This record gives sequence, C-alpha cells and structure tokens, in this order.
Amino acid sequence: MSVARRPCLVRLTGGLASGKSTVARLLEARGVPVLDADREVHRLYETGAAGATAVRRLFGESVLAAGGGVDRDALARRVLADGAALARLNAAVHPLVRAAVEDWVHGLAGSAEPPPVAVVEAALLVETGGRDAYDVLVVVWCAAGQQLERAVERGMSEERARELLAAQLPIDAKQAAADVVIDNSGTREALADELDRAWREVLERCAACRG
Repeated sequence: MSVARRPCLVRLTGGLASGKSTVARLLEARGVPVLDADREVHRLYETGAAGATAVRRLFGESVLAAGGGVDRDALARRVLADGAALARLNAAVHPLVRAAVEDWVHGLAGSAEPPPVAVVEAALLVETGGRDAYDVLVVVWCAAGQQLERAVERGMSEERARELLAAQLPIDAKQAAADVVIDNSGTREALADELDRAWREVLERCAACRG
C-alpha cells in the first residue's frame, strides 16, 4: 500500500456520554469516513465470531446469550468490578478490533479516490494502548459531572453510570493526552462551532504528518 494513498488516521475518543458519537455523526454528515469501533465489537461478539470465541474461552458460558453470542450486559457485570478480568478481555479482543480497523483503512487506501482523512471512533484508546497507530488523537471533553448527568438523562441508572465512569480513565486525563480537544460542555449549537475550529486543527496536523 502506498503511504501517500493512506488516509491520515484520526482516533476520536472520549468518556461516557461526553459526545463522541455525536461528533462522529457530524463528521459523517460532512463526508468524512468514520468507523465505529464499538460496532465492530458487536460484530465480533456475534455467534461464531472470533470475539465470542475468545470471550467464551476466558469466562465460560455464563456471559453468553442463548444463541451463543456474547451477552454484553453479563460480560460487563463480570469484568467491571475485576480489573484483572477486564485486562484479559482487552488483551483478547482489542487485537481483533485493530485488525478490523487495518482492513478498513486498507480498503480506503485502495479505493479509486482515497479520502485524505479517516476517523475511527472508540471509547477506549488511551487506556488500552494503540496510540502509535494513529496520526492524530481527538478527545471529546465535558466535565465529569456532565458525563454523569447526561448518561442518566439517556436512561442509564446512576449506579451503572458511576460504575462505567469508574472503569474508564478520567476524562481530564484523556484530555491531557489529546492532540486536539473538542469541548462539548455547551449546547449542540456550540458543539458545531467547536467542531469547525477543532477540525481545522486536525487538518493542519494531518498536513504536517504528510510533510
């Protein structure tokens, strides 16, 4: 694959209810190719897929649904309170996700008109490594209290939201690791303006990567 044809690869991340999926949809509406890594995990957790096989090997039948796919709620209950179990899960599943991302990027690079920039949306990156595979790391940020409030507004129980937040790297730490930060502490209209600013910065960084 020619390096010149490979898109500048941007990782879009953030914490629970920080707004990264909203940003991903806004970018897709602008014609930017976006891969949802969580959707790839869903695919890997389907019956007979490699992720389901790995999860079954690690944790047995108790985290599987009736059809043999992964019961994500049962899996979350199994690993969220057990750091060692979560580490084993990440070690087994994240290489599969990375392979899916590589296949996607390869397809974009081999297309008739390769896009200049491609985005991978994923909740975890800073926690699980893999930063070196990306040219630019973008973090969508809002205050931790807003994360909790927004998650509850979406219908999640406060207890579950607190569990998930505790299992993730604090949003301020993710912000500190970012190349570009998108502030989503305001309104939807403010987010659109903030994305305009941030995306200009992303494009500048991508141009610098290309030399």
